[in-house]
Amino acid sequence: MNIFRRTVLWAALLPCLASPAVQAHDDDSEDAAGAVYTMSNAVDGNKILAFSRADDGSLRPAGEYATGGLGSGAGLGNQNAVVLSKDGRWLFAVNAGSNQVSVFAVRRNGLVLVDTVDSGGVRPVSVTADRDVLYVLNAGSDNITGYQLNRRGKLTPLPASTRPLSGAGTGPAQISFSPDGDLLAVTEKATNRIDIYVVGEDGLATGPSVHASVGQTPFGFAFDRRGRLLVSEAAGGAFEASSVSSYTVTEDGGLQPISAAVPTTETAACWVVITGNGRYAYTTNAGSGSLAGYAIGRDGRLSLLNPDGRSGVTGAGSTPIDMAMSNNSRYLYTLNAGSDTVGAFRVEADGSLQALSGVSLPDGTNGLAAR
Repeated sequence: MNIFRRTVLWAALLPCLASPAVQAHDDDSEDAAGAVYTMSNAVDGNKILAFSRADDGSLRPAGEYATGGLGSGAGLGNQNAVVLSKDGRWLFAVNAGSNQVSVFAVRRNGLVLVDTVDSGGVRPVSVTADRDVLYVLNAGSDNITGYQLNRRGKLTPLPASTRPLSGAGTGPAQISFSPDGDLLAVTEKATNRIDIYVVGEDGLATGPSVHASVGQTPFGFAFDRRGRLLVSEAAGGAFEASSVSSYTVTEDGGLQPISAAVPTTETAACWVVITGNGRYAYTTNAGSGSLAGYAIGRDGRLSLLNPDGRSGVTGAGSTPIDMAMSNNSRYLYTLNAGSDTVGAFRVEADGSLQALSGVSLPDGTNGLAAR
């Protein structure tokens, strides 16, 4: 690693379709208990809504924190609007209504807003960080822009870091670094493409290498610990037609399918998380009110854990639009836009999910992160 970077049926589907930072230790963040975060996405002032997590996975409200920016008040068709750095020291959030990104320091007693900066484009929907480099995905301007994160959590734009997506009107959903930080991936819902960028020693991304998705409407994704890419495919919201694919990603930005469009048997698979041991992946099916679980083979091949594609149920009309997993992979949380709740599940050793009690949310929330 280089020195520079140390430092959900279309109407129901609208919400769906519409990495470590600096490695300095901080006792407050290192010792902080489990928590879940989402954001209000309110047009009159965006806020982070925090919930503390007990040892049994249950949640309770733990405060609201203004981002210094504005939300859009509507679904963003995204994943990673709210993310934590892998060391748990920083929380990042997009402000889609004011074209900004906010940084919070994570403390034992709550969050502290450190910085709010322009996103380098229009309508930011997703953000990702690797050590001291952060990139934001701007859906309204079809571009990505990079920043350097200093030890105090301040962001400085990286000169000449703004890069285009494959074209205009791509409907991008997510941006994320690969585990080693040497690549960035972006999914484009409208074009059925996946973009891969190579990140240099100076933190600048080159590309993209543009690849056709093997499934329709690539949406959310996650890298497993071996650097393989798992992508959910919403299939344009077609009834029980969604899927998940796995890919090998090469150092130069190449993409090779391993398992191509493995059906969920559900509707509108839009978000993906992977357990820390790399054995299981889950996608939320926004149009079916369910979660589909997959076993990940040693070769990266995918197989459904449940023949009916329903490893977990959030309920009819619940419209689960995002997911996050606790650091220990024991608990899985869903952001349910239809029921305005955070749903909770315990992840068993065999990958099965046991439903737990969730918590209520205001209408319009977006993004989910957990630790």
